[in-house]
Amino acid sequence: MIKAKLLLLSLLFFSFAANAQQVFSTQKYPLVDFRSPLDIVPPALAGSFGELRPNHFHSGMDFRTNQREGYPVYAIADGYVSRLRVQNSGFGLAIYLTHPNGYTSVYGHLSRFNSKIAQQVKSLQYQKKSYELDTFPSNLLLPVRKGDIIAYTGNTGSSGGPHLHFEIRDTKTEAIINPQLFGFEIPDNIPPVIYAMYVYRLNHLPFNELTPKQYFQVVGGSGNYALNQVNTIHLDGEVGFGVISTDKHNGASGTNGVYSIELELDGKIVFTSAMERFKFENSKAINSHIDYPTFINTKKSIQKSFVDPGNPLGIYSNLVNNGRIEFNDGKLHQLKYIITDGKGNKSVLQFKVQSDPKAVIKTPEQAAGIPYAYGNINEFNNSEVKVIFPKGTLYNDLNFQYKAFPRPAGNAFSAAHQIHNSLTPLHLGFELWIKADSSLSKYKEKALIVNSGGGAQGGSFDNGYVKATPRNFGRFHIAIDTIPPSLTPLNISDGKNMAGISKMSFKLRDNLSGLKSFNGYVDGKWILMEFDAKTASLWHTFDGSIAPGKHTLEVIVSDMKGNNRNYSITFYK
Repeated sequence: MIKAKLLLLSLLFFSFAANAQQVFSTQKYPLVDFRSPLDIVPPALAGSFGELRPNHFHSGMDFRTNQREGYPVYAIADGYVSRLRVQNSGFGLAIYLTHPNGYTSVYGHLSRFNSKIAQQVKSLQYQKKSYELDTFPSNLLLPVRKGDIIAYTGNTGSSGGPHLHFEIRDTKTEAIINPQLFGFEIPDNIPPVIYAMYVYRLNHLPFNELTPKQYFQVVGGSGNYALNQVNTIHLDGEVGFGVISTDKHNGASGTNGVYSIELELDGKIVFTSAMERFKFENSKAINSHIDYPTFINTKKSIQKSFVDPGNPLGIYSNLVNNGRIEFNDGKLHQLKYIITDGKGNKSVLQFKVQSDPKAVIKTPEQAAGIPYAYGNINEFNNSEVKVIFPKGTLYNDLNFQYKAFPRPAGNAFSAAHQIHNSLTPLHLGFELWIKADSSLSKYKEKALIVNSGGGAQGGSFDNGYVKATPRNFGRFHIAIDTIPPSLTPLNISDGKNMAGISKMSFKLRDNLSGLKSFNGYVDGKWILMEFDAKTASLWHTFDGSIAPGKHTLEVIVSDMKGNNRNYSITFYK
C-alpha cells in the first residue's frame, strides 16, 4: 500500500514537472524549490526573460507591481545574502541570494532593504565614503529563510516604472536562466503572435546591410498563421529566414518576448533558438541575433533564423549549416516555423518554397574596402588615426571602409574620422587613436573622443593622440570638457533653517564627459548623498545624526575630466 502511494505521488510529481516544462530546454530544473518573490495575485509580467531590448537581452522577469512601490519582496528559498549593490543606474538597489541547490536569485530596482540589510549597507557606505556599493558579504553575515521579507519593490536605477526585476542564475557559472523553467506560475494560455516573415538572399556571402531581403505579411491568429495571399515562394541559392513575433500572457500583460523559435525544412529542424539561459558577457550579441541594419533604420526587431559565424550566444541548437538553406534541387519544399512562449503555448507558420533557378536575386556590389576576417585581430593605420579590432569584435567578415572629414566646427581638436558605418554591429569595443591638433596642447587633460551626435566615448591623451574604446562604429573627433557639472539646490540655501525638513535636495547634471563622484560634508564630516541618474536628483536624508544648531555644508561634485563644482553654505537644524 505504501509503495503504491509512493508510486502515485511519484507519477503525480512527474506529471506536474512535465506539464510545467513543455518547452525546449537542455537541462532539468527544480520545480518546487522556490516560492514567488511577491504575493501579488495573479502575477503579471511587464517583461519576460530573453525579451529583445536595445543592445541586450532582458536578463530576468519584470513583475508588475500595480504602478506602486513598497510591496514586500520575499526570499524565494533558504540561503544567504551573497551580494549587495547600490547603483546610480542599472539595477539601482539590488540583492543577490545564494541558495544551497546551486542557484542564486537576484532582486533589482528595490526602493529599500529590510532594516538589518539596510543597516549593513549604510555602514559600508560610510566606511567606503561612497553611495555606490558592490559588496560580497560572507555566507554567515546575512542568512535568510524562505519567505523572509528582504526588501521592498521600487523604481530605482534604470527602471522605467515601479516593478520588481527578478533573476535566477547558476551560482557556479553565473549564467542567467529563465525563471519560468523553475515552476514560477504565470497565468498564460495565449500563444505568441507572428507578424511578419522575411527571406534573406545570403548568396554565400556575409550578412550585412546589403543582403537582399523580401518581406512577407503574415495573417492568422490563435496559434495558426499563413503568408498573406502567397501560396509558394520561389527561391534559388543560399537563403536565410527571419520572423517578427511577440508574446502576451493573461491579465495585465505587457508585450513580451517569445521563448523559442524553431524552423523546419521538410519535417527536419534546421534551426532552434531558445531563451533558456545566456551569459551576461554575450548579451550584446542580440545585435547579431536580430537583423541589426533593419533595427537601426526602422526599430523593427526581426529575429534571424541563421547564425553569424562570430555570434557567441549559446541559445542555438539543431543547426544545419547554421540555418543557411540551399535551394538548388528544383523541388517543392515544406517549411514551418514553430514559436513557443515560456508556458509552452505554440504558434505555427507554414509555407512552401519552390526551388527555382529563375528566382535569383544578386547581392549588390560592395564599395572598395579592406577585407577583415571576423576571427582575427584586425588593424587599420594611417597618419591621422589608428584602429584595432580585438579578436571577437566582429560577428561576420567585414569589408572595412574609412573616410576622413574636415575638422567639425565648435568644440573640435581633430579631423572627423568615419570608422565604417553604424549599420554594422560590434560585440566588443574597438581601440581608437585620433591624432590631435597642436591647439590641444594646453587641454591635454581635458581631451576625450566624441561621436557625431556629441556622445562622449571617454579618452586620454597619449603621445600626440587621444585614445578611447568606442563600442559602436561611427564618426569620431577629439573634443574637450572644461565645464564643471551643474549643481542646483532645490530646498536649501545659505542661512536656511532646515528643522522639520526630512532631506536636502539638489539637481545634478554634467554636460559631456559624465559624472565621476559626488560627496557631501557637514562640519567637515562625510555624509551619505544619494543619486538617481534618470531624474538627475541628488539628496541627503537627515537621520538624526546632525545635532540642532548651526552647521557648515560643502558638496563637491566632479566629472570624468576632473572638473569640480563646489557648493558651500551654512544652515541651521
